[in-house]
Amino acid sequence: MPTKQPSSRTPNSRQPRSETTQIALMEAAEKLIAQHGAHHVTLKDIVIEADQKNPSALQYHFKNLQGLLDAIHTRRAKQTQIKRAEMIAELERSKRAVKLRDLCELMIMPSFLLARSDIKHRNYVMGFSFDIVTSRDSALDRANRIGGGGESGAQLGALLRDALPHLSDKTYRARMDLAVRTCSAAMGSYFQQKAPMNGPRAEFFLTSVIDSLEGMLSAPVSKQTKDILKQL
Repeated sequence: MPTKQPSSRTPNSRQPRSETTQIALMEAAEKLIAQHGAHHVTLKDIVIEADQKNPSALQYHFKNLQGLLDAIHTRRAKQTQIKRAEMIAELERSKRAVKLRDLCELMIMPSFLLARSDIKHRNYVMGFSFDIVTSRDSALDRANRIGGGGESGAQLGALLRDALPHLSDKTYRARMDLAVRTCSAAMGSYFQQKAPMNGPRAEFFLTSVIDSLEGMLSAPVSKQTKDILKQL
C-alpha cells in the first residue's frame, strides 16, 4: 500500500486574522480621512484608530500609505460595481424602455445605497469624493479608477452614450466630466451633514441630484459651444 505523502500546502491559520487586520486598518483610515482630510492623518493615527498593538502593522500589510489607499479603493470599487450590476440587471428584467433618468440614477444610486446601509462606506465617500472633484485630469477617468469602472461601469457608459446622440464625443466627455464632479461634490458634502439619511430629506437630496444630472446631460448644445468646438 503506497505511503500517503504529506501535502505541500499547509493551512494558513493566520489568513482570517490577517484579513481582519487589513479591514480594520482600511476602515480606520476611511474614518480619519473623512473627519480630518488625508493630509492631516498619519500612519500612526491609523494604527491607533484600528486598535493595533504592532506599530508596524500598516507597513506589514500595505507597505505604505499609498498601498493602503489603493487597497481601500479596490475594496470599495468592487462593492460599488456589484451594486451597480445588480441594479442594471433589475432594470433589464423590467423589460421597459430605459430612459436617461434611469441611467442618471445608476450614476449615484449604488454609492448612495451602500452609504445608507453602512456608515463605514459613508466614511469612504466623505473621505475621497473630493479627490474626484479636484482632479486636475479627467474626473471621469479618475472616477473609473476608484470605483466607477469595472464591467458594470463600462455597461453604464455605453448606455449613456447611446442615450445622448445629440452630443459629439468631445461634448459628451465634457458633460460627463461635469456630471461626475457634480455628483461627487454633492454626496461628499451632503453626507457630512447631521443624520443625512433620516427622513424625506435624504430622498429629496437624491432626487434633486438626479434631476440635475438629467438636465445637465440632456441640455442642447448651444451655438456658442458649437462655435468654440470648431477652434479646439
